[in-house]
Amino acid sequence: MTNVAALRLSEAWMQCMRHVRHMGHALDALRPLLPLQASTLASLDDEVIQDWDQFVLRFTKLQDAMGVRLFPAVLEYLEEPFEDRPMLDKLHRLEKLGYLPNVQLWQNLRAIRNCFAHDYPEDDGLKAAYLNQAVDAVPVLLQLLALVEPLADTAKKQTNAEHT
Repeated sequence: MTNVAALRLSEAWMQCMRHVRHMGHALDALRPLLPLQASTLASLDDEVIQDWDQFVLRFTKLQDAMGVRLFPAVLEYLEEPFEDRPMLDKLHRLEKLGYLPNVQLWQNLRAIRNCFAHDYPEDDGLKAAYLNQAVDAVPVLLQLLALVEPLADTAKKQTNAEHT
């Protein structure tokens, strides 16, 4: 593994952790409203709407950072030759290596994320359902990150040792 690979993994990890921190802050503010009901959406004040917007933004950004930066960085750090392979191949390799419980889990999480990225429904019932799904998916995302954490810690120690 190269210094560059360790640095990429460490930086991708730190980016994910920033999103987790901000998403968690928004989620803490929203907790009294959970699970969200369609009937409450119309009466939310601007501050609560901003909390939901922050949650959705960070949930989406975390998903993107994991798929685009963290997972490829894990494979690069482990010297797995998957940089030019399709994402599905990368996911299968991560599953085989134990960094992803199963590919379908990631695809399900991605589908939840796509509800916000591609379509933000006007139907309050559907919107509440999507938001509740995303809230329920947060522990799963955190579990996936926990699988990568030991490797990210090793990469961080390696990069810190090289800079001292």
